[in-house]
Amino acid sequence: MQKLKMYVFATMALSFIFTLPAVAEEGAGKSDDKMPVKITRSMASVDIKHNGKMVTIQRSQDTKNLMNPAFTKTSRKCPPFCIQPSQIAGVETIGELEMLKYLKKKSDGDKQLLIIDSRGPKWVARGTIPGSTHIHYKKLSLGNADEDAMADIIENQFGALRLTEFWDFGNARTLVFFCNGMWCGQSPTNIRSLLKIGYPPSKLKWYRGGMQAWETAGLTTVKPVHK
Repeated sequence: MQKLKMYVFATMALSFIFTLPAVAEEGAGKSDDKMPVKITRSMASVDIKHNGKMVTIQRSQDTKNLMNPAFTKTSRKCPPFCIQPSQIAGVETIGELEMLKYLKKKSDGDKQLLIIDSRGPKWVARGTIPGSTHIHYKKLSLGNADEDAMADIIENQFGALRLTEFWDFGNARTLVFFCNGMWCGQSPTNIRSLLKIGYPPSKLKWYRGGMQAWETAGLTTVKPVHK
């Protein structure tokens, strides 16, 4: 990790000068008075692109619907499944409505946004948030990742510029991370790793509730298509 870590001190002075791109305005979704279960009083659903196809995100219309059994367990061994703090070093923590705004904005063509599912493939196979990209948390963990592979992701997928002695994050994407919920340390691990190499906190967002909160709200999920 020496090549990545060498950028930390040189970039820290720059990390707070970049501002957050504005998110979509309220009311970005569709209104439908005939739907009994809406997202908000004025928003029934949101149409976004997922793998090139349009997907409608809405809550289940079955008022007797129960959440995915995979997320009904209340207690998992800690460590590693410990409750995470509500904030991470100046990174904004967001909820479902903010996540929907980011998804809509990305779907409408904002190339400066990337929504990242940090979980392992077995969890992703059970369902993920439409419009998200799967990047296993180990690929962005300073303790686990191959140094060159991690640098390639930061440069080629996140849009950072790799210079001789530090990273230039001026045109880097805003990254919205999530994993399984408040007891999941995968996306927080990625966020902390990126902060250590100087990624601006203003360009990192954390959906702390993750899939457990998403499933609790009865929101639409999609499963990977196996070719």
